[in-house]
Amino acid sequence: MSGHTHRIPHTVDYLEISVTDMHAAQDFYGAAFGWTFTSYGDGYAGIRTSAESEAEEAGGLALAEVVSRGGPFVLLYSDDLESTLSAVNAAGGEIVNGPYEFPGGRRFHFLDPSGNELGVWSEA
Repeated sequence: MSGHTHRIPHTVDYLEISVTDMHAAQDFYGAAFGWTFTSYGDGYAGIRTSAESEAEEAGGLALAEVVSRGGPFVLLYSDDLESTLSAVNAAGGEIVNGPYEFPGGRRFHFLDPSGNELGVWSEA
C-alpha cells in the first residue's frame, strides 16, 4: 500500500476484495467500472478508481482459494445507474437483485466473477 495516503480518521480507508482469479477480476472491474491496477505479485493488485490520482489506491484485490458471500456489504456510487448496470452485465457480472428503489434512490446488487456480492446505488 505504498501508494495510499488518504488517512481520514473514522472513514473507510482501504478496501480489499478477495478473488479466486486475479486476471478475471481485473478484467471485470476494469471493464465494468474503469478501475486500473498495480500488480504486487501474483496474489495482490492495488485498485485505482477514477477518484484516485496516479499515486493513490482505494484498495486491493487479494487472491484467495475460496470466496464466500456475506460480511460487510460494499456499495459503489453511480451517477447513471442504467449505464452502470449495462457495464456490469457487459463485463460478465451477474445481477442478483434489482434495480430497485430505496429511500435514498435506486440500487442493484451483482456478483463478480469470483462470487463476491457488491451493490451500486444512485440518487433518485
